[in-house]
Amino acid sequence: MTVLDTARPVTASAPADRLHASRRRRAARDTVLVAGLALVILALFGAALVFGAKTLSLPDVLRALTGQTVPGVSFAVVELRLPRAVGALLAGASFGLGGMLFQTLLRNVLASPDVIGISTGSSAAAITAISFFGASGLVVSGAAIAGGLATALLIWVLAYRRGLSGLRFVLVGIGVAAALQAVISYVLTRSDVKAAEQATVWMAGSLSRSLWDQLAPTAPVLLVLLAIAMLAARHLPVLRLGDDSATTLGARPQSSRILLIVCAVLLIAVATSLTGPISFVAFLAGPIALRLVRRDAALPLVSALLGAIIVLAGDAVAQHLFPITLPVGVITGAIGAPFLLWLLMRGRTRA
Repeated sequence: MTVLDTARPVTASAPADRLHASRRRRAARDTVLVAGLALVILALFGAALVFGAKTLSLPDVLRALTGQTVPGVSFAVVELRLPRAVGALLAGASFGLGGMLFQTLLRNVLASPDVIGISTGSSAAAITAISFFGASGLVVSGAAIAGGLATALLIWVLAYRRGLSGLRFVLVGIGVAAALQAVISYVLTRSDVKAAEQATVWMAGSLSRSLWDQLAPTAPVLLVLLAIAMLAARHLPVLRLGDDSATTLGARPQSSRILLIVCAVLLIAVATSLTGPISFVAFLAGPIALRLVRRDAALPLVSALLGAIIVLAGDAVAQHLFPITLPVGVITGAIGAPFLLWLLMRGRTRA
């Protein structure tokens, strides 16, 4: 009898022990994944500072970063390459996290800012400001942010019918994007050559505007938004269970969902104001992250890291792999378009 009583707790606790062990393994795997992605970002960031029109030595780059004056190095690193790399890092992380939030909340991989028109709204407003009002700098950035917010609000109003359906939101967004694309075409046809050229470069998604005067107001905003979105994204695993289950577990699904969508819209709009609409970064990061992580809790951070990697790597390819320097959006678009077609052919659009 004593032997049986002693064995019962061990047998009963075995499934719980296996569950805890499985969770620890998944957590450890995600920790290794995050560390690996961070190392990739560090390597790409360092390469962006070392390689350019002229290759610099790593010791000289480090000396310039610590404030020492290195002839022929300090200006290139501190004033040109460093802000470009910082802009790529922040914009990529913002696109990656913002896109993942849209895809997860609307439960549709196609619910990416590239597809549903939010990036197009930012572009339409910015190009109108450039072409019709001769705007530049922070005015263009402000117009892009306002355009993204107005577009998101318009899509929300048109798609809301006793609740928000992911499929309806996507379909309405595609229609709004098509209308805004027509607006962009009209504005470009009415612009002079110089304004049209400037607008076209901006639309392609380029890091050429990532200088300190543009980063100074934008970078703090993106850092705050990234922090808020990361904290708010803790509710994502509960929200994915459905509103009834989320409410039972003590969550407030409607307020949490609205906060996350507002954060996603602001991340996309502010990042677009800095770099222009870098194609498909927001679309790619989330689905890739979803295939790599083992816990929902790691999904936001991994999506942000992957977005940064895509932009940093795309910019390296755009600068060094071709005879002329290309906008980074050309490279990400060339990668993202086949991925979108593959998803559509396989019918895998549920997030």
